Amino acid sequence: MSKRVLTTESGAPVADNQNSASAGAGGPLLLQDQHLLEKLARFNRERIPERVVHARGSGAYGHFEVTDDVTGFTHADFLNSIGKRTEVFVRFSTVADSLGGADAVRDPRGFAVKFYTEEGNYDLVGNNTPVFFIKDPIKFPDFIHSQKRDPFTGKQEPDNVWDFWAHAPEATHQVTWLMGDRGIPASYRHMNGYGSHTYQWTNAEGEAFFVKYHFKTNQGIRCLSAEQGAEQAGKDPNSHQTDLLQAIERGVHPSWTLYVQIMPAAEAANFRFNPFDLTKVWPHNDYPLQRVGRLVLDRNPDNVFAEVEQAAFSPNNFVPGIGPSPDKMLQGRLFAYADAHRYRLGVNHTQLAVNAPKATTAQNYGRDGLMASNAQGRHAKNYEPNSYDGPVETGRPLSAPLAVSGHTGTHEAPLHTKDDDFYQAGELYRLMSQEEKSRLIANIAGGLSQVSREDVIAKNLAHFHAADPEYGRRVEEAVRALRED
Repeated sequence: MSKRVLTTESGAPVADNQNSASAGAGGPLLLQDQHLLEKLARFNRERIPERVVHARGSGAYGHFEVTDDVTGFTHADFLNSIGKRTEVFVRFSTVADSLGGADAVRDPRGFAVKFYTEEGNYDLVGNNTPVFFIKDPIKFPDFIHSQKRDPFTGKQEPDNVWDFWAHAPEATHQVTWLMGDRGIPASYRHMNGYGSHTYQWTNAEGEAFFVKYHFKTNQGIRCLSAEQGAEQAGKDPNSHQTDLLQAIERGVHPSWTLYVQIMPAAEAANFRFNPFDLTKVWPHNDYPLQRVGRLVLDRNPDNVFAEVEQAAFSPNNFVPGIGPSPDKMLQGRLFAYADAHRYRLGVNHTQLAVNAPKATTAQNYGRDGLMASNAQGRHAKNYEPNSYDGPVETGRPLSAPLAVSGHTGTHEAPLHTKDDDFYQAGELYRLMSQEEKSRLIANIAGGLSQVSREDVIAKNLAHFHAADPEYGRRVEEAVRALRED
């Protein structure tokens, strides 16, 4: 029996639902990709008023202080001198659960930082893991649907979760992170944060570098076992919120040390795997961590709704010296995050106190819309150019241009010599102690054994076998034992 044809909302057939259209095989994504934009825009509007993802969150204010000279790599003003401090707001979150979910669950954690710099707000949006499940944003709505509540049963279904992963071999690395010991942090204070994506830094001479951000917790890593997490979630569903709030209130200010990995832009094309693939990390032997500064949280919000629920982070909020890379997932998020906030909070959400610049003033020609204040005065014009001394462009790009080539269309990411979906998952497994491996196997088998279809189980087992023969064998044996009980 022939399968039904996937179409857009206007009824046109979809040629490729796995790869976004890009300018050449490795280039940025194209605004003309109607299917991608339609999927992401509709996805952003599926819930009201809570976020579709990262709905349950906590946040705090603090500062970032530069401790090391990085001016050779970026001319970003807030990083231009040792000792310079910038006010920040940080929002932590779970990803898949709703606003009413528990904190101590197995789920990635959002780690979003808003730097209120003198050149505008810089939003760095990441997670507590250095990788993610997918590498192309066109898959993101489908991925989240598989992890959310089933439309019929109204609850998360192992069949859906593992069926999607069965068809997404690139998820094996992140699944290994999620099902390992770091899958349930003991608190937001006791986990690392990562920019996860690859970003671009540009120095004063115009030299471009690609970077990855690592926020290392100074409190030490602490995690919960599956049993401890279940107990904690039952005792206090707000455990992470409680911990962060009370720690800051009693003067125990959590902090993280920011490090970056820096790759000269010219090295990206010939690196052994795609450095813009969100499912992979850069080995530290190739690009060691370089210290940048210290992030400290020392003030709780006065109103959680106004300052945490209405906080809006958009990875397209760059400042001079920092910009995007060809990372496909980042390219998709440059659109989707800002669009989600315009939907949830309105087009004037940037005027809310938590989102407005603090070290400078926003000056533009945006007017009207929901909750508009339009405080520019009676003589201010709403067009540019004009003859009335309105704000003007600088002519100075924030970052270096990205080279593109090839034909437009939907392309798989260009393969590098050592690209595959399983090697780094195996490397992560082999780094674990025997005790860590045993807990990882138990966590995976506990979920995979509940899947009703044998073919879905077999596809997932093949991924673990491909990552590491021992890894696959142990998961297979554990799943079989649980299904025979």
